[in-house]
Amino acid sequence: MIDVPRELQLLVRQNPSADYTRLPHQPDHGDVSPTKGPAPLDLIVTLRRHGDELHASAFRPGERTPRGRVNRAQLAVSAPKLLHLAARLRSVWRDRLVGYDPDPYDPYPFASTVDFSPRAAVAERKVAELAEEGRYFLETMFAGGDRSLTLFREYLTDTLTDHGSLRISFDSDLHLPWPMLAVEGDQPDPWADFLGHRHQIEQTGAAYPPIQPPNAPRAKPVTSLNTDDQLTAIGRAPEVRKLLEDRSQLTVRTDSDLLLEALSAAVLDEDVMYFWCHGQFVANDSPYEQLAVRLSDDRHIDAELVRRHRRRHLDRPDAVFRPFVLLNACHTGQSAAAELDHLGRALVDLGADGVLGPQIQIPQEFAAEYAFAFLDHYLTGEFTAGEITQQLVRWFAREYRNPLALAYSLHCGIDSILELNP
Repeated sequence: MIDVPRELQLLVRQNPSADYTRLPHQPDHGDVSPTKGPAPLDLIVTLRRHGDELHASAFRPGERTPRGRVNRAQLAVSAPKLLHLAARLRSVWRDRLVGYDPDPYDPYPFASTVDFSPRAAVAERKVAELAEEGRYFLETMFAGGDRSLTLFREYLTDTLTDHGSLRISFDSDLHLPWPMLAVEGDQPDPWADFLGHRHQIEQTGAAYPPIQPPNAPRAKPVTSLNTDDQLTAIGRAPEVRKLLEDRSQLTVRTDSDLLLEALSAAVLDEDVMYFWCHGQFVANDSPYEQLAVRLSDDRHIDAELVRRHRRRHLDRPDAVFRPFVLLNACHTGQSAAAELDHLGRALVDLGADGVLGPQIQIPQEFAAEYAFAFLDHYLTGEFTAGEITQQLVRWFAREYRNPLALAYSLHCGIDSILELNP
């Protein structure tokens, strides 16, 4: 008897990879909740450095491109030039907004209050100027006449402007102030042109984090307040502490020895680490300054010190370190030089779920207000860090005409959310 080839009739009941366009078990688009998990990203932009050359690519997960090709190009601008532009943009925000000082009898009005509404006309002019600076940065970054660069620029510009609010990850070798960049919008509203106002944004760039035991949902989150005693009475800082005391199991550390002791332990099982302290660039014998934070004592805590105390636990299967970190100290969202890892990157590499910190020197009154608003939302377990950062940009803009929330940037953590048992 001869077998005759015949076509088998198959019924595919499950297609977890969506025709190999996404990772299996990734949930569909929809609202984020602790039980459903994070929604997929809408756009991933990569920026890779090869010497002074920069290569960019962009794609929307799940989107099929012609012949399976990715939108990519080599940028005409060099890495040192782009880092210079980033430093310049931060300086413009510092000098034109925080350092604005028109009246010796009312010094630094935008640094001494959270509410800019009484000076709304001046604030709107400042915001328009800052939006123009953000547009200039983005235009310079992707300027050039090469065909692949032209096509890439058109694709990215269209995606950023024509698809509503997106969840975007900038997977970049250079840590740039992405929320402070801006596009040319279709409405005469400079607020809506900022990427951090339009979209949920995170900066990534690190490799896979350490594999750790899964989170065990708890009825009350575990938090820490790592602070300088001199800052405890500023603005809403007392209310932030009370918020943490009332809604979490709180540990307070004011001495660097206690913080380093905690970091040296294999298990540091905190859901939120909040730093309310000073941040500054510290000179050493190398050509570069290193970003460090300082609690009540005079020890400077930088990326290398944190790595030294935690390095032995990096690959231990029983080690736990996965907090969401709010680094509410000046400059903690940036690095002094491309050759150095900033503190946030070190914490992410060691296992932190995400790090949120400012790109510039933030007035203390605003920093305390921002911390209260962020933690008040995050401790509910109902919103991701990406959702909250975008909400706060829009809320401070609407209620106070204040753009400083745009200076806070996420290093990873767009999906960070508390998993709580009722």
